[in-house]
Amino acid sequence: MIDESKYTYRVSAAGRVNLIGEHVDYCGGKVMPAALSLRNTIYVRPNGTDKINLAWTDIPARITLEIGRLGEYTHVKYANYPAGCAYLWQQAGHEIVGCDMLYDCTVPFGSGLSSSAAIEVSTIAALATLAGETLDPVQIALVAQKAECEYAGVNCGIMDQYAAACGKKDNAILLDCKTLVREYVPILLGDYTLVIANCNKPHSLVESKYNERRAETERALELLQTKADVTCLAELTPDAFGRIAYVLDGEGKVKDRARHVVEECDRVRRAAGAMKRGDVGTLGELLNASHASLRDLYEVTGAELDALAAAAQAHPACAGSRMTGAGFGGCTVSVVQKEGVADFKRTVAAKYTAKIGYEPSFYDCTVEDGIIVTKL
Repeated sequence: MIDESKYTYRVSAAGRVNLIGEHVDYCGGKVMPAALSLRNTIYVRPNGTDKINLAWTDIPARITLEIGRLGEYTHVKYANYPAGCAYLWQQAGHEIVGCDMLYDCTVPFGSGLSSSAAIEVSTIAALATLAGETLDPVQIALVAQKAECEYAGVNCGIMDQYAAACGKKDNAILLDCKTLVREYVPILLGDYTLVIANCNKPHSLVESKYNERRAETERALELLQTKADVTCLAELTPDAFGRIAYVLDGEGKVKDRARHVVEECDRVRRAAGAMKRGDVGTLGELLNASHASLRDLYEVTGAELDALAAAAQAHPACAGSRMTGAGFGGCTVSVVQKEGVADFKRTVAAKYTAKIGYEPSFYDCTVEDGIIVTKL
C-alpha cells in the first residue's frame, strides 16, 4: 500500500485506446482515441534540494536526477522518460522543483495502450503542479511528444500524448492530427461496452516496418500530387483517390498503403457520425472493415491480432472488433453487449489459445479524463 500522507499531490495521466483511425496520423488524418482508467500515477512531494528522486512501485530501481544535468540521462534505464520530460519542460522555460516522485503504472507495458505517453504526460503535469503552474494539457502533450522523439528517440505522432493529456470522461477525441483541432464525441454505446484484449505477443514497434510504411505513404503522396492539389493523403476522398490511383500502378504495395489511409480516414468520419447517433451496428461494421484493411492493405496485423479479432468478430455479442495501435502485437478493441461480456471473454480466449498456443489477457476499464490532479 502507498502511504499517501507522505506526499503532497497525486497526479495521473491516462493510457489510451484508439477506437478507429490507424496509421493515418502521420498522413494528416483524423484519429479517435479515448483516455482509459488504466493510468500512470505519480505521488510527488517537494524535497528542498536540486535533485529529483525517482522510485517505482513495481521495480526496485531508485534513481536520482540532478536538475542542472537533466540532459545527461538519455541512456539510463527507467529514468530516460522522466528525465527527458523534465529536461524538455525545463528547456521550454519552466521551473523544475526538486522533488521525490513515486511512479505507479497500471497501463500494461508493451500492450500498445501507450504506457509511455501516460508516464510522460503525468511527469510534466506533476512538475508543473509542484511549481504552482496552471496546467495547459495541449502544451504538456506537445512537450511530452517532443521528449519521446528527441530524448527517448522514438519518432511518434501526437495522438498518444494528446489523448493522455486531453482525454474527457465518457468521450472519444476526434483529433485532426494536422491542425490539432479536436472535437469530443460522446461514447453512446447503450447496452454495449468496450472490451480491450491483449494478444500477449511481445509488442515492439518494428521500426523498420513502421519506417517502411511511412516511406510508402510519402511516395504515394508524391505521385498523387502530380494529379491532385493536396498536401496530405487524408485530403483525398475515396472517390477522388479512385480517379487518380492509376498513377500508383507499378509501384508495388504503394497503392494498397495509400488506399488504406484514404479509406480509413473516411471510416473515421463515418464512425464519429455513428457514435453521435448511438448507431452501434454501423460502428461495429466500421471497426471490422478497419481491421480487414490493416490486415490486407497495410499489412501490420500478424497472426496473433488476426486470430484475436476473428474470434471476437465471430461471437454473437460482438458488434465489431479491430486491432488498435501500431500493430505487430498489442491489443484489439471490441464493442460487446454488456450481458454477453463474460461469455465473450471465455469463448474468445479458448479460440485464441487453441490457435496461437497461449492465452490473451482482457482489461476491464472505463473512459476517463486525461490528467487528474489531487491535493493530498
